Amino acid sequence: MRPENQSSVSQFLLLGLPIPPGQQGVFFTLFLSMYLTTVLGNLLIILLIRLDSRLHTPMYFFLSHLAFSDVSLSSVTVPKMLMNMQTRQQSISHVGCISQLYFFILFASIDNFLLAVMAYDRYVAVCHPLHYTSIMREGLCLLLVAGCWILSCVRGLLHTILLVRLMRPENQSSVSQFLLLGLPIPPGQQGVFFTLFLGMYLTTVLGNLLIILLIRLDSRLHTPMYFFLNHLAFSDISLSSVTVPKMLMNMQTRQQSISYVGCITQLYFFIHFAGIDNFLLAVMAYDRYVAICHPLHYTSIMREGLCVLLVAGSWILSCGSALLHTFLLAQLSFCADHTITHFFCDLAALLKLSCPNTFLNELVIFTEGGMILFLCFGVILGSYIRIGAIILRAPSTKRLSKALSTCGSHLSVVLLYYGTVAGVYFSSSSWGSKDITASVMYTVVTPMLNPFIYSLRNRDIKQALGMYVNRVKFFKMQSLNPLVVGRSTGR
Repeated sequence: MRPENQSSVSQFLLLGLPIPPGQQGVFFTLFLSMYLTTVLGNLLIILLIRLDSRLHTPMYFFLSHLAFSDVSLSSVTVPKMLMNMQTRQQSISHVGCISQLYFFILFASIDNFLLAVMAYDRYVAVCHPLHYTSIMREGLCLLLVAGCWILSCVRGLLHTILLVRLMRPENQSSVSQFLLLGLPIPPGQQGVFFTLFLGMYLTTVLGNLLIILLIRLDSRLHTPMYFFLNHLAFSDISLSSVTVPKMLMNMQTRQQSISYVGCITQLYFFIHFAGIDNFLLAVMAYDRYVAICHPLHYTSIMREGLCVLLVAGSWILSCGSALLHTFLLAQLSFCADHTITHFFCDLAALLKLSCPNTFLNELVIFTEGGMILFLCFGVILGSYIRIGAIILRAPSTKRLSKALSTCGSHLSVVLLYYGTVAGVYFSSSSWGSKDITASVMYTVVTPMLNPFIYSLRNRDIKQALGMYVNRVKFFKMQSLNPLVVGRSTGR
């Protein structure tokens, strides 16, 4: 599927180890035994930790992930080396080489981070034994492991994208940048739209930061629902910040160019944070289902460890999805026209500019993207169907008001998110205008409205905001009080 001018980079030759021909069998047996020992030994460690409840401690939790990473790291390189030694075929495809590089960096980085985490765990156990259980709690352990995976994934992605860019042949050097046409705004109205979108972006950032601040400051909001809302607010800020500042800068400077690396990076983070939004809405729907349908078991089901695991899973799955689409796009070459009819580097717009057949990219979009979208929407729909069934089974004003107070804000966001998608794609006639309008809704409008929805429809958020405002007024009066006293005494 790659064009003819890229056929010279279709594969590489791996020379392998400098082993004399007569000793190939001996070294093959040696390395095969070492690999099998690595796999079976580490799998045995994982199995023992899973089966023995006495090993369900932070140290062995980290050790199980280190064992899995060691198995994966060996499996990235050794089987290919053994196969080459046995078959005397030393070639490896371009895609296979890049994939091997990415996963080698990924698992090597995970090993590096996990060793640091395990050193910190031993430091706490030895230097602070009385506070060990309170410090190394389940939530922190899951967060540390998830952080290792996320940082390693980003590091592997960075080096892989930069290498793919270097490995592109010279006849593709013209693809050094793209042109973003931006929004179809008449020239005389650029200033008006610039002010409008700047105000909407600042509202998005400040509104979501206020939600994060209130959740951090008010201990009554330290619950699973607001833990997920905290991450949704951060994701909304990040999603808008990926595209809107660049769009505003282009509108102000009239410079519409964006570098190849900048475009690929923008695409990756857009898919990443859009995916996190999608997963978090599904997680929040499940949280509301447990709160309404299983209120007596809510604290035992939605414990801290599960909440951290759900959020970490959202980040990891979104990172993997964005990596998949970005990596497949980086393999394509682009035609002479490098003009993107969009205000940011959208995946569909970039695929239209590529020269080779994009069947594989489109297949992945419809399968992987469709599975994620329908899975998340199915969880949301199923959760609210169960909630509705519980309410209708024993209808009461108290139960209905409780359901509305706990689900109203989230349901409004869900309807806004999926409703705009359906409205845009079923009401617009031009495919290009649909893309641009939908992207404006996702990146500007929806993240801006989320803080208003949660602050206006959520009683806890309004109470926390009122308490925070009263606290600010109190400290302000306290600071002014000495001045009033001084004036009244004639000082």
